[in-house]
Amino acid sequence: MPLYCFKGNPYFHVTFSTCMKQYPIHRALKHFFGYDNFRLNQQAIIEAVLKGQDVMAIMPTGGGKSICYQLPAVLMDGLTIVISPLIALMKDQVDALHANGIRAAYLNSTLSNQEQNQVITAVRNGEVKLLYLAPERLFANGMQFINFLGTLPCSLFAIDEAHCISQWGHDFRPEYLGLSALKQHFTKVPVIALTASADTITQKDIVEKLALQQPQIFISSFNRANINYYIQPKQKAFEQVIHYLDKHRNDSGIIYTLSRASTESIAAKLKAVGYDVAYYHAGMGSDERAKVQEAFQKDNIKIIVATIAFGMGIDKPNVRFVMHYDVPKNMEGYYQETGRAGRDGLKSDAILYYSSGDIGKLMRFITVENNDAQTQMMKKKLLQMKEFAEHDGCRRQYILEYFGERAPAYCGSCDYCLSNLERRNATIEAQKILSAITRTGERFGADYLIDFLRGSNSAKIVPAHKEIKTYGIGKDIKKEVWQAIVKQLLQQRLVDVEDAAYPALKLNEASRRILRGELEVTLVMKKLKEEASIITDAPQHHADLLQQLKEVRREMAEQENVPAYIIVGDNTLLDMATYLPLSFDALRKISGFGDYKVGKYGPAFMKVLQQYASANGLETKIQLKVPKRERAVKPNKPTTTATQRASYDLFNEGYDIPDIAAKRGMAVSTVENHLMPFVTNGELSAAKLIGKEKLDTIIALIKQTGETYASKPIKDLLPEEYSYGDIRIAQAHYQWMKDA
Repeated sequence: MPLYCFKGNPYFHVTFSTCMKQYPIHRALKHFFGYDNFRLNQQAIIEAVLKGQDVMAIMPTGGGKSICYQLPAVLMDGLTIVISPLIALMKDQVDALHANGIRAAYLNSTLSNQEQNQVITAVRNGEVKLLYLAPERLFANGMQFINFLGTLPCSLFAIDEAHCISQWGHDFRPEYLGLSALKQHFTKVPVIALTASADTITQKDIVEKLALQQPQIFISSFNRANINYYIQPKQKAFEQVIHYLDKHRNDSGIIYTLSRASTESIAAKLKAVGYDVAYYHAGMGSDERAKVQEAFQKDNIKIIVATIAFGMGIDKPNVRFVMHYDVPKNMEGYYQETGRAGRDGLKSDAILYYSSGDIGKLMRFITVENNDAQTQMMKKKLLQMKEFAEHDGCRRQYILEYFGERAPAYCGSCDYCLSNLERRNATIEAQKILSAITRTGERFGADYLIDFLRGSNSAKIVPAHKEIKTYGIGKDIKKEVWQAIVKQLLQQRLVDVEDAAYPALKLNEASRRILRGELEVTLVMKKLKEEASIITDAPQHHADLLQQLKEVRREMAEQENVPAYIIVGDNTLLDMATYLPLSFDALRKISGFGDYKVGKYGPAFMKVLQQYASANGLETKIQLKVPKRERAVKPNKPTTTATQRASYDLFNEGYDIPDIAAKRGMAVSTVENHLMPFVTNGELSAAKLIGKEKLDTIIALIKQTGETYASKPIKDLLPEEYSYGDIRIAQAHYQWMKDA
């Protein structure tokens, strides 16, 4: 197969020059990509690009960003230039486009001089619709390549991973700064900038650095509803990993760690106990990295242990889990890395093994030479990561609200929401930790004191402390439980922490009252509960047929030397094994089968499907297949937790929100989030929280703008005295009105 072109396909007769007339965008979506409906903001983005407008699109990882420029590329006359930061991403995208019958090519260092010349000739002859490049190639050799592009009918520039241009982003790449000159050389060519992970300051920086002209800005929901988020204490982490992997033997996944040495040691230990695993880090040779990545893409290796050097833009859809063995440096990186799981829409897991000690280690290494502002920004982002990992609340809500998107306080698919929360008297445990603080001289931090209480034999325990009678008095309580107790004592201001390089716990007046038995301590403790079994009326798939279809796909993938998912994804195979399409027309109703793929790959799959149905006396169920439509996720009605109800009870006792926050040692925003489920279910009047005048003003704007989740568009229209909390409470009230 030529690098740049699919020619002579008998099932693909439409020329690109007539596509725009013959294929409205919905029909083109089905014809080229096999999908019945657009997702999220895809349609609006594509329409803006086709009008020649500049666009910035923020979409979740796995949300379908590539179609936002690939579909316009095949519908517009001329060449689309795609700027991509990674060689592996270029090959992956081009292989996928070829599998859909779309002419595409890439230019990078993996090609010989002869192959590069072939691509340039094909581009010059108009035989390529999409050309993938690294950013540094554009302006190399005295603008030679820019001058070459100036001779071509360029229709669009697509900047993938656009956050790389911003020094405020989590993955700044200096070579991206040259892209600011694009608008100087191609003033009339639209630019689309795409990224999955950019906070507000980074979004603004992208627009300014790329000099986008009156851009249309689209920010889709950041929610990845199919990903379950778990944060586990980093105690015996490797044993926890093994326990998980034993239950997911056939699943593909990524384990992220911060150091190159850790990738190698963890991979070696996993391999020793029988797992198909390899490691990946920037210290390896490029050929070795490419070999590992290809093996992972083709499912020859199930698990990759990697540094963050692995994964940006990798479009492997069947990654079922992403683990973080070490805490990431920022929320953007965490979101992007966890987003590599479940890109096919099937249920997947994101697991973080967290230790506060990791934060301290990272903090010592965060320094950007000669750039104090960026150093401070990176430290701030690391502290936000710490806050997330230690947050007592819904993980999904925290992630979404970090990116400016309102979310309910209950998602039903994170470790917090899957836990039973119970209030219990913990006065004895509090007295033990407070006694330990006193007897060790108020000079030590929480980790040391917990080790002291648990009777640790570590050399770091001062020998004299082992003679104290409270040494080992808390060995019956797990370390992570002690950590939760200390955290809540701090939150409730029942103990203080010294603000120093080595923060030590200190007694305060409340601590002394607890030790004297004058004050009881009530804590909210968390116990994991079993997930409810899912009951569904949807037909079940035929497992043996699914394996047969996977084998056919594997053979075709080996023949074409591409990853299996390039042929069709796991979700497409699952639909075939469920609905038994027994004709080519029926096969077109399976998501992922466009006209080109039906013609090229359909006969092989159809043979297996028809033989299986005949042998087992089965009929098609394609009539039960309903085209999947992307819609806003409607969360379950929020279930109130013990800690939320504690805030609610205090409000009913006459305390206002700032008073509750001070009394419970929480942020005002946390208390607001506690109260919102009661507004949503009608137990609490929003007017009591923010006043009727404010409520009426915000509700009018919600009706006017339609913004029932995003807060910022409404905030921009309100006077300064209106807070984001006011807006979220009003939105909760509006939701209650709609549901009532």
